[in-house]
Amino acid sequence: MPSLLRTLLLVAFTASAQSWAETCKYVDAEGHVIYSNTPNTPPKGAKKVKCFEDPTPKPAPAAEAATGKPPTRSSDTPKGDFPKVDSQTQKKRDDDRRRILEEELASEQQQLDAAKQELAEQEEVRTGGERNYQRYLDRVQPYRDAVANHERNIEAIRREIANLK
Repeated sequence: MPSLLRTLLLVAFTASAQSWAETCKYVDAEGHVIYSNTPNTPPKGAKKVKCFEDPTPKPAPAAEAATGKPPTRSSDTPKGDFPKVDSQTQKKRDDDRRRILEEELASEQQQLDAAKQELAEQEEVRTGGERNYQRYLDRVQPYRDAVANHERNIEAIRREIANLK
């Protein structure tokens, strides 16, 4: 039984040691980029470009170190611990966000109108090679997909605007 435990620990340590290894970037003869965590055995025919060290974890703030969780604003957290933006600055940010979203909405609406017009034009035309109805559907489908995509984008932007204060 102890030998089994020793073997399992050895396997676990070996597996975790590979994750600690240095990661290197290689480029092969065809220009493909390869990343590998085995710098002593590079990929065949590849040149080492750069190696990266494992990032070191940042020390946790005192509140996070004590609880294991990042601090959140609650009744037991003093308000002075969090940066606060004055109301005028926040209002300006909110107004800028609303303006940007409304511009995106207007742009997306124009793109939707153009996509609908292209779809209508494509649906009116039936080429000689499209005697088979499926060929017609295959040709028109990308235009239908574009219209549906713009409609989804518009709905998402409208939801985002509705969520603003």
